[in-house]
Amino acid sequence: MSDVLIEADFEVDARGLNCPMPILQTKKGIRNLSPGQILHVITTDSGSANDLPLFCKQSGDELIETSEENGEYHFYIRKS
Repeated sequence: MSDVLIEADFEVDARGLNCPMPILQTKKGIRNLSPGQILHVITTDSGSANDLPLFCKQSGDELIETSEENGEYHFYIRKS
């Protein structure tokens, strides 16, 4: 994770969930946001490292940052 703290407007905790649940929870979280707001997604599903960037590319939402620490994947997504 970078040294810059990203303040999220909403968080999705998808730890312990397997594909496709992290993506489905992310879609639900994004729907709760207004354009420009930031969603923080936390997951332990290693497939999310590929799935969430692809989701952002397809949805047009901006993937601001990703990181992995101690088996947890963190994604910060700005709603378009």
